[in-house]
Amino acid sequence: QVQLVESGGGLVQAGGSLRLSCAASGRTFSSYAMGWFRQAPGKEREFVAIISWSGGSTYYADSVKGRFTISRDNAKNTVYLQMGSLKPEDTAVYYCNAAPNIARLPGAYWGQGTQVTVSS
Repeated sequence: QVQLVESGGGLVQAGGSLRLSCAASGRTFSSYAMGWFRQAPGKEREFVAIISWSGGSTYYADSVKGRFTISRDNAKNTVYLQMGSLKPEDTAVYYCNAAPNIARLPGAYWGQGTQVTVSS
């Protein structure tokens, strides 16, 4: 069982930066692949970025490639999403997710979400 709590969202102007954090409970965090997903109003939830259990493999949606960076600190049971050059279209609720491996993302474990709003 993994419990996830996101933080770090907020209101930012276009071109600005934010860093999201996802704190995980459970002794097996370091064995899980982790991902960030987002859902804008009236849209489906979509993939943003994922990272393997070791941090050695990362993948990004084309829409955020070069602007966002996913990372993790297994000693702190935390995964991060550094977001830069933010655009109004990045406005969404951002969710953290965990699965036993990358191929099974999104998995069964979701956080409650954190709102990111980018003003133009």
